[in-house]
Amino acid sequence: MRRYRTIEHIADIGLTAYGASLPQAFENAAYGLFSIIAELRGVKETESHTIELTEESPEALLYEWLNTLIFLFDTETIIFKRCVINEFDGKHLKATCYGEKYDPLRHHLKSGVKAATYHMLKVDKDKNQVSVIFDV
Repeated sequence: MRRYRTIEHIADIGLTAYGASLPQAFENAAYGLFSIIAELRGVKETESHTIELTEESPEALLYEWLNTLIFLFDTETIIFKRCVINEFDGKHLKATCYGEKYDPLRHHLKSGVKAATYHMLKVDKDKNQVSVIFDV
């Protein structure tokens, strides 16, 4: 099964992520986000972070999930290669994300991502897929 596909958008970039379940689609959206930011092949899983979020809707949860990951990249320079969602009910998630700090000698950055946006943001519970546009 394909994890995600990118969506070209005028000055931005987006993605649609898929999963066998909605939590897996959220995991694949995180993978897609970091695939836009950096080449993930050389990223090791030497650090882990637990992220716990509660929002009023699945759409708000997706928005906050991706922006929290962007915030951690911006403030702690951590590139996450894999995220595992341990708890999920559509309004709450708890995840463990694995990756390592950015090393300019080993990692290739591809594109800066400023934020996930609400523009065209969609959570499809029936198809287990999510879509989001990123401000780059």
